[in-house]
Amino acid sequence: MINYCTQVEIPASPFKIQYKDRILFIGSCFADHIGSRMSAYGFQAEVNPFGVLYNPLSVASACRRMLNPEPFTEADLFLHEGLYHSLAHHGRFSDRSAESCLSGINESLSCAAEWLRTSSYFVITFGTTYVYRHKKTGMTAANCHKLPASDFVRECLTVDAIAGEWSALLEDLWHVNPSLKIICTVSPIRHWKDGAHPNQISKATLLLAEQALSERYSGQVWYFPAYEIMMDELRDYRFYAEDMLHPSSQAVDYIWERFSEACMDRETRSFMKEMELIRKNRNHRPFNPDSESYKRFLMQTLLKIRQLRGKNPYICLSKEEEEEVEKLLKKFQRTIQ
Repeated sequence: MINYCTQVEIPASPFKIQYKDRILFIGSCFADHIGSRMSAYGFQAEVNPFGVLYNPLSVASACRRMLNPEPFTEADLFLHEGLYHSLAHHGRFSDRSAESCLSGINESLSCAAEWLRTSSYFVITFGTTYVYRHKKTGMTAANCHKLPASDFVRECLTVDAIAGEWSALLEDLWHVNPSLKIICTVSPIRHWKDGAHPNQISKATLLLAEQALSERYSGQVWYFPAYEIMMDELRDYRFYAEDMLHPSSQAVDYIWERFSEACMDRETRSFMKEMELIRKNRNHRPFNPDSESYKRFLMQTLLKIRQLRGKNPYICLSKEEEEEVEKLLKKFQRTIQ
């Protein structure tokens, strides 16, 4: 058989994620993609509690704040173009009201701090080595929120700076959660605004830093080659979104499959297939939602959820889904009776 791509060989993972595990994702929007897949399949996952973060220093700063969850105050915010922002957070937390902005930030921080102490896995995705230091505060901005470029000094992190910062941080993490396992990746999303060559230098620096960490903490830190899969197996532009920078949904699906194969055992993947079928059934839109045949179909789907959770009590539904399941079950049971 002719191979039409160079397939990336993924080293055997020392970790096998199961439904009983709690998983915390942090980093670039690629962390959002994989984390949301985990949640959709019923895993216990918390994704980007500070919003999307791109550079290793901002990710490290967020982790340290989770270790020492001192609430943010209005002094940590600034008003720009009618919205209150935090340099430590993504724009999804920005709000017209300082009170609402802080409420969202601190609620997420409190939840994340608990997750960090109780998670089995911490999946970290770095996007770029380029950082923007805010001149007035000296802070490395997680997001510049469209402030003038003159407000910042642009710098490029080195391998030693990243590895040094994260070595110290990992030691602190394991002090509070000794069993925590780290899966690190480099985002396959290209930061083209940095320029073609600087983007490659940036990605290479991240790869070297993560290699240093995985070698230093072998057995505790494992590298998943998302970047290499995108660059070598999915190098064709049909695997990119319209901006030609982000992976397409098809590419994300493929990388997710490779991640699942590498990081999950056969039993877990079997449960995932059952969850996928249930999700497809629940998302089915009938021609006549009031028909008896559709009610029976939906009832059977809801009963399958209960049966699956009977076999695996760790499978997680959102609070809204839980309420929907119970409501519909009661409704259709009365109808049958």
